[in-house]
Amino acid sequence: MNSVFEPTVFAGIPVKNRIIRSATHEGMADELGCPTEQLKDLYVRLAKGGAGAIVTGYAGIQPNGKCPLYRMLMIDRDRVIPAYREVTDAVHEFQTPIILQIAHAGRQTRSRISGLPTVAPSAIRDKFYNEDVPTELAEDAIEEIIDNFVKATVRAQEAGFDGVQLHGAHGYLLSEFLSPYSNRRRDRWGGTRENRFRIIGEIYRRAKALVGDYPILVKLNAYDGRKGGMRVEEAVEIARLLEQSGCAAIEVSCGTAEDGFYMSRGVKTPIDAVFRYTFKFKSLPTFVKKAMKPFANVVSRPVKPMSNYNVEAAQAIKASVNIPVLVVGGIASLSDITDIIEHQKADFVSMCRPFVIEPGIVKRLQEDAAERSRCIRCNYCMIASEERPLRCYYGKLKG
Repeated sequence: MNSVFEPTVFAGIPVKNRIIRSATHEGMADELGCPTEQLKDLYVRLAKGGAGAIVTGYAGIQPNGKCPLYRMLMIDRDRVIPAYREVTDAVHEFQTPIILQIAHAGRQTRSRISGLPTVAPSAIRDKFYNEDVPTELAEDAIEEIIDNFVKATVRAQEAGFDGVQLHGAHGYLLSEFLSPYSNRRRDRWGGTRENRFRIIGEIYRRAKALVGDYPILVKLNAYDGRKGGMRVEEAVEIARLLEQSGCAAIEVSCGTAEDGFYMSRGVKTPIDAVFRYTFKFKSLPTFVKKAMKPFANVVSRPVKPMSNYNVEAAQAIKASVNIPVLVVGGIASLSDITDIIEHQKADFVSMCRPFVIEPGIVKRLQEDAAERSRCIRCNYCMIASEERPLRCYYGKLKG
């Protein structure tokens, strides 16, 4: 039997195999951020389809941390717990663990979406969202964020989730604190590695006092495309701090919104989707879009490699810690998954886009009905999530 499909334990949680559905924004919450029947049905399809575990799309811990995508989940109040309980009960019927990713968007949002000023560790404008310079977080605001991450963890436990994952990647608030590029503070929350890590360390310390051994995972950027940003050597040291804090598992990823398609690589720029859905371009006159289109792939060159691009970083982190390490990023074939697991480059593999086109991909891989995902990495699913629920477009918009 392929070791990928052998039952094992992940962050203290029994799982059926080593293929995890990575957190993916679904856009299937209601106006209050509660999960809908549509979202519950999606998670049930993923469970039926054989996913070893499911990590949800990110859930916001407070209003000013809401991301700018369509219908984000929220876990910022007790009244949402019963709706989440319905989801976890439904998924657990298929003996599949489900983990709630919790997040604060930091400067990667728009005040038009949250209705509140944008905040960040340091007052540095985001070059993609391009709003006013964000407000540098004061001490009391940082304390509030820590407490809200802790409250969200307690709510997740009460709602029946098997664990939570702190979103410390992709340029959101926690990764903004970790990165020397976006954190230029000179107080106890910035400067040294230990100071930049302090916010996560405090979340762990306070949460563990309330939830005990409840699994708290982290999604971590190993590197990004920013000058003076995160690098693998720094991520290795942060991984050690995470282990010391009680982290249950680390998922290794990369990139920020400013990096473009760095974290979600494709053969070419999804220009049709960008022009239809991205807030920066959708209102441009038609003649301007037509004039820009031929130059899109020249200006925004595909990032290489396009496959398995976080594996080397995950391998370096795995060699430095004794907790499980997951790797995500351009992994789409059974042969690559098997190589990663059997050669101990990572303990688990997580995927995002392959599950969008095919929620049952794990079962197909296990039954030898497929060797790789049908995903063509067009990234239309990601771009359209600004305005629509998650779905696969397979490189073509309709209407």
